[in-house]
Amino acid sequence: MDAVRVALLREVLAGTEWLGATRRFAGALRGSVVSHGGGLLLVGTPEYEPWHLAAHLVDEAAWSGTPELTPTLVRHDARASDPAHLAVGLGRLAGARRGETLLVVSPDAPAVPLLERVHDARRAGATVLALGPSDGELTSMAHESLTVPEGSELDLDTVQHLVSAAAGENSLPTPRGHRRLRDRLSRLADQLTAPPPTGW
Repeated sequence: MDAVRVALLREVLAGTEWLGATRRFAGALRGSVVSHGGGLLLVGTPEYEPWHLAAHLVDEAAWSGTPELTPTLVRHDARASDPAHLAVGLGRLAGARRGETLLVVSPDAPAVPLLERVHDARRAGATVLALGPSDGELTSMAHESLTVPEGSELDLDTVQHLVSAAAGENSLPTPRGHRRLRDRLSRLADQLTAPPPTGW
């Protein structure tokens, strides 16, 4: 979807909650990658890989002069023989650390193995964002989420177009105090519930 179609879609959606919701989520995404300076990891499910969103974020990163928006697409069935940008497997999530952002995009509730990897990344300090259905576990794990309910007027692909376009806008407001406080409280909770270091 090009910029003209996104603009037309925004006109059609004027007055709905979608514009504000996608802009807020895009602001959280951009604010996370810019303020932390770490990488952006983008992962879907075995059945749904968000390669289209990855391509749009690469474009938006170039157009907006925000290289931090360029994602690493993490794939469930990546092979060493794949081109470099498609050869990053789920093992990369085990290396996610503080300062990195993990964006999970899924049309359905993610399976337990992916949720466990996301949980581990969050405990290691990564910021977790979720885009997809209202899933209790993933939504509660995410620092920020945008729900696309089944049967809503917009599908997940259209919402991804709105989010990627908004993330590339230089005028996009970044999250302020309450988001940072929420992140700090979330990190504190993670630290308090983490197992004691080895040697105890």
